[in-house]
Amino acid sequence: MIYILENDKLKVKISSMGAELQSICRVEDNTEYLWQGDPTYWAGRATNIFPSCGRMVEGKYTYDGKTYEMQIHGLVRSQEWSVLRQKANAITLQVQSDEDTLKSYPFHYTVEMTYTLEDETLSIATVVHNTDEKTMLFAVGGHPGFNLPLEDGLTFEDYTIEFDEVCQARRLSLSDACFYLNDSVPFPLEDGKRIPMRHNLFDQDAIFLRDTCGAVTLHSDKGQRYVRMVYPQMPYLGLWHKPFTEAPYVCIEPWTGTPALDGHVNDLTEMPAMMSLEPEGTYRNVYTITFG
Repeated sequence: MIYILENDKLKVKISSMGAELQSICRVEDNTEYLWQGDPTYWAGRATNIFPSCGRMVEGKYTYDGKTYEMQIHGLVRSQEWSVLRQKANAITLQVQSDEDTLKSYPFHYTVEMTYTLEDETLSIATVVHNTDEKTMLFAVGGHPGFNLPLEDGLTFEDYTIEFDEVCQARRLSLSDACFYLNDSVPFPLEDGKRIPMRHNLFDQDAIFLRDTCGAVTLHSDKGQRYVRMVYPQMPYLGLWHKPFTEAPYVCIEPWTGTPALDGHVNDLTEMPAMMSLEPEGTYRNVYTITFG
């Protein structure tokens, strides 16, 4: 099922499968901002992440003496979501744990995602309810991809990712298989805040940054169209497109967690940056994307 939010600026399409964005289109000129899932490069568009970010070693983890299997970026991406509330400019979708999810993640949960469209800004709110009798360990994140270029006559390399403020950003150290080495190194930013786009930037796969300012804009000095993301509750920001290609998109991924630690199957309690939520507890995280 596809749901639509629309105003005089933008038309947004959302799928009930994974509560995933399908399209973000500018009304006046039909500019499509969202990557459209060409499987040549990446079949996804804007994966929603819960309860773990990134990969698990061998696709597994342990908890309370048992071994579980977990696909990359967690469970809810492949669950069918139902509509909880809907109005002209907003929709809330909901998904719950079930017998199948308990085979991969031993906690009962309800997750709600609310998309709210105001002028040129899309707000994305994730609410996690712990409906279990034990403390739940989890992470959340987003994985939206954006078309590059956004305007005719421009190239991928004409674009820059620019932070709002000068940052002392650090890049998480990852193994060749993209597992976390529990270390980070300074990441050089042009003028302390800019990352010029080039395809070989991603030849070592994703770039995960910490210690950013929580707001970033994808833009070109040669054009007018831009994408601005504000993610104050997300300590990590991932940047990615398919390595060793000239893929015409870039993903800007705000996460609360990291991939698993390299070298062994992790216990869930040792997974880096996992958050904990007490029984009957509720967690809320909001980030926004503005399309100019």
